[in-house]
Amino acid sequence: MLKVGVLGAGHLGKIHLKLLKQSSKYELLGFYDANSENARKVSEEFGYPAFSNLDDLIAAVDVIDVVTPTLSHFEVAKKGILKGKHLFIEKPITNTFEEATELINLAKKHGVKGQVGHVERFNPAFQAATSKIDKPMFIEAHRLAEFNPRGTDVPVVLDLMIHDIDAVLSVVNSEVKKINASGVSVISETPDIANARIEFENGCVANLTASRISMKSMRKSRFFQRDAYISVDFLEKKCEVVKMKDAPEKPDDFAMVLQNAEGIKKQIYFDNPEVAPNNAILQELETFAEAIEHDTTPIVSLQQGAEALRVAKWVIESFNQ
Repeated sequence: MLKVGVLGAGHLGKIHLKLLKQSSKYELLGFYDANSENARKVSEEFGYPAFSNLDDLIAAVDVIDVVTPTLSHFEVAKKGILKGKHLFIEKPITNTFEEATELINLAKKHGVKGQVGHVERFNPAFQAATSKIDKPMFIEAHRLAEFNPRGTDVPVVLDLMIHDIDAVLSVVNSEVKKINASGVSVISETPDIANARIEFENGCVANLTASRISMKSMRKSRFFQRDAYISVDFLEKKCEVVKMKDAPEKPDDFAMVLQNAEGIKKQIYFDNPEVAPNNAILQELETFAEAIEHDTTPIVSLQQGAEALRVAKWVIESFNQ
């Protein structure tokens, strides 16, 4: 078992603590939180050992799990890497792309593995859909949330849209060519609602919308490709795949057949994959343990986390253009 320590015991940090305690792949040694009063409360309520010194926790473990505010990611992650500790770090990987690049180089130099917490990659609906997604040419994503003061210190792009940016980058095998975006601040000092049109070198276009001031929550993505349409509901954990194939000469009475202007007939059929329930956060943590154990590349590498951040920052920069 890998000895692990959690850095940060806020809302998400407490979830990580609970799951790591349950996991058969980790031995949870404890946590560190810069707020000593919060550390005391969490320790008393849940029984997790609280370290009063960050360096002591890093020294005691094999893996650090960074769930601190984004602004502190780079500093604490660098400390762990320099001590030869493997790194699981919540999204966004760091505050700047330059910081992310430095972490990547340090991890290579010190021979440690890193994974970024882009948890939607482990959403069972997205996992079920990925084998069906092949060369998508148009993608539309809506990620809408009700207002929550937590997270409003960063633009909605880094808070919410970055989930969809990472998911899109994972299925589009092409470089980003152009981004047009707009963002509006309604309640916060940073944009609360944003839309981005991302164009790729291969012609694929992704249209992403994110809002944290909606009346209801929605996390849906749709992928359009040659002869197929895939819908993923990240919130309801549902996946729908609609495919088209050349219609037979004599389709049965219940077949859905479309005919285009050229007279070509296509039959529509459903190929919905089974969505296997899981705990996405537990799975991302445990697959990281497996990557360390088997010396394989983590599912969401530091490089992929950095690329999602680079594109997210590009979106933000496009607001003023």
